[in-house]
Amino acid sequence: MAMTKEQKHQEVVALKQILEDNKIIYLADIGEMDAVQSSNLRRACFDSGISIQVIKNTLLRKAMEQIEDKEFEELYGSLKGNTSLMVCETANLPAKMIQNFNKKNKTEKPLFKGAWIEESVYIGVDQLSTLASLKSKEELIGEIVTLLQSPAKNVISALSSGGSTLAGIVKTLQERPE
Repeated sequence: MAMTKEQKHQEVVALKQILEDNKIIYLADIGEMDAVQSSNLRRACFDSGISIQVIKNTLLRKAMEQIEDKEFEELYGSLKGNTSLMVCETANLPAKMIQNFNKKNKTEKPLFKGAWIEESVYIGVDQLSTLASLKSKEELIGEIVTLLQSPAKNVISALSSGGSTLAGIVKTLQERPE
């Protein structure tokens, strides 16, 4: 059943809103998946906090063209064939989910087509492992906190092991590495 002009306009408006509201956008091909695989993929996306929807390439391109502050031109070439739009809050989550799903189901679908992540564009299947290895904001913050805590913990443990006397503190400070 063909969409009316008004339905197409409404769809472009909805897609434009999704593109404006999200910093992480993945495009994947889920065509030729049977009903069971498609249902399993949707469940995997839901469980991972990923929103997924099948979209019309021409309508997505129109929505992309209407957004002034984001550059989507590099993704236009990916808008061929069956396209699903995936959005979430964590940059590496869809890539990991696609890899795990493909490995578990011994399939090549969903096939990663491209991604727009905070103004960086990734195109082609070869970029999937790069995206999966990206660290999330929370993981990076955790590593920084650990690095910052490490020297303080070393000084505190050294001071406590040297005793609370002034001689122990001086000795600890003398023995510390430069």
